[in-house]
Amino acid sequence: MSCKGFHWDLLGAFHLFYRSKTCVGTSCGFSLLHKVWEKKVMAVFFMLAFLAATQDIAVDGWALTMLSRENVGYASTCNSVGQTAGYFLGNVLFLALESADFCNKYLRTEPKGTGIVELSDFLFFWGVVFMVSTTLVAIFKRENVNKKRKEEERHGVMETYKLLFTIIKMPTVFTFCVLLLTAKVGFSAADTVTGLKLVEEGVPREQLALLAVPLVPLQILLPIIISKYTAGPRPLDIFYKAFPFRLLIGLEYALLVWWTPFVRHEHGYPVYYYAVILISYALHQVAVYSMYVACMAFHAKVSDPLIGGTYMTLLNTVTNLGGNWPSTVALWLVDPLTTKECQGAPGQSCDTSEAAGLCVQGGGTCLTIMDGYYVESAVCVVIGIIWWLSLGKKMRRLQEKSPAAWRCQVNS
Repeated sequence: MSCKGFHWDLLGAFHLFYRSKTCVGTSCGFSLLHKVWEKKVMAVFFMLAFLAATQDIAVDGWALTMLSRENVGYASTCNSVGQTAGYFLGNVLFLALESADFCNKYLRTEPKGTGIVELSDFLFFWGVVFMVSTTLVAIFKRENVNKKRKEEERHGVMETYKLLFTIIKMPTVFTFCVLLLTAKVGFSAADTVTGLKLVEEGVPREQLALLAVPLVPLQILLPIIISKYTAGPRPLDIFYKAFPFRLLIGLEYALLVWWTPFVRHEHGYPVYYYAVILISYALHQVAVYSMYVACMAFHAKVSDPLIGGTYMTLLNTVTNLGGNWPSTVALWLVDPLTTKECQGAPGQSCDTSEAAGLCVQGGGTCLTIMDGYYVESAVCVVIGIIWWLSLGKKMRRLQEKSPAAWRCQVNS
């Protein structure tokens, strides 16, 4: 059995193990998380994450060796379609079928106290799927073992990490990583804070979650459509062209949040309001997937087959980090950038949470003069425009580098 099959079997086995340790029925619920099982749950989830990451690296490397160099850009299509389908099945669909309220409202004629699917059944099903699919891959798929491939597989763990360090020090890769770490600053407020602000304005969280369902077909079709334009020699051209469009959607998100309180009535929000949110989300997904698929296609194009999936996973990790750190900063800065005023309690302020408490105790109310979200949205868009004009073209020019500029230089 190949290394991929071995890890997938372990992944399926851990699903089955965790299922056997999960309480079944409404009397148990998630009491597992409140007793002595906490450390074991943490250990199991750590192993699940470790094995899933190993699987991700193996599949990335498999795509690089299985697809021809001119078609390697389609690896990003498989990646994004698979992630979207997995997110829908493992998150949206499971949460819906596990929710008693959702099932009673939409799927049942007679209400019950539990959902149609329980966590233990869900884990058991996917554990079996993992093991069956792995077995089929091990039986029917054979690696193309040749002399060159044997040379590539001689690198151990420490040697691979040394190669990664060598890769990062390469001028072309270092420049690309810096660009990846700064490219998404302009989108951080829109991507991270908008949903929270809509909930803060009174939009039901459940309704926003349900809006993700009709977007799933779009998220599956978009990578297939976009891959026709990113499978060529210049995938980052799509990234560059989608960049300002995504910045404009960030401004539209801010306008949507500002508009929200004006359409609210005593029974909630009208249907046309949710239609506007859905259209806004759909346009946002077009921009997000255009940039995502283009970036993944470029990663597959420049990754050195010498260490295959490890090289591509390194670039993917930097890309993810480039989206995570601006989101964290954006969330942290919302409150400091918000200006509030205490009305009804002379001499009090709302500069800090303690001061706001004193304002309320004194009979006053903290009123928001300027919401930090709008300040952030404007600043992020300005930063995004500056990045696009100054560094966007530099990113496009990386496509003109020769393949040798991306290859590992290993002493034989």
